Amino acid sequence: MRLLAASASGITKLEDLKGKTVGVADLGSPDKNFFAIRLAKLGLDPLTDVEWKVFPADLLAVALKKGEIQAFTAGDPLAWVLRERDNLTEVANNLDGEYAHRTCCVLGVRGSLIRDDRPAAAAVTEAILEAQDFVFHNPDEAAAVFAPYAPSAKPEQLADMLRSHTHGLHPIGADLRQEIALYVDELKAISVIKQSTSSERFSAKVYADVPS
Repeated sequence: MRLLAASASGITKLEDLKGKTVGVADLGSPDKNFFAIRLAKLGLDPLTDVEWKVFPADLLAVALKKGEIQAFTAGDPLAWVLRERDNLTEVANNLDGEYAHRTCCVLGVRGSLIRDDRPAAAAVTEAILEAQDFVFHNPDEAAAVFAPYAPSAKPEQLADMLRSHTHGLHPIGADLRQEIALYVDELKAISVIKQSTSSERFSAKVYADVPS
């Protein structure tokens, strides 16, 4: 997830977004929520200090050029392609600072699958972990496999993009539960999750150990 601005805008850090309009593809998107968390940690109110404006993902760069927004958030590969194509400034991403070693995404498995067919749930989980490791160690080959699904990007661009990711990191067990709890606390800070929610109980409830 990347937050991008025009190179001539003078926006080079998250604090520069105060009073600005930021484009997003969805007000409930992970990238919007993530950068709202980052703003809150800097002492800014993501609800009042920044205006969030929705555009279709493929029109975010157009809105930036027109001056309708001063920055926008997007996920890869779109964010990577637009940054390179339009020479945009990357203000922040979800792999810098304290988030450099935090997991980005989790795999959601249907509860009944875990209860009724635990070996299948374990196999799916192991396959995802193996795929992550393959991408991490073989970015060029992984990019070639993914290229048909990202026609706007060249395979070499995708390979460079994958090298910037942290697919080699995949916490499990207590480490994963702790990270889930941290994200719950952060989402509570921007009013996405109720303040009364116990991050530890929430994390324990959604986590499952599915060893093979």
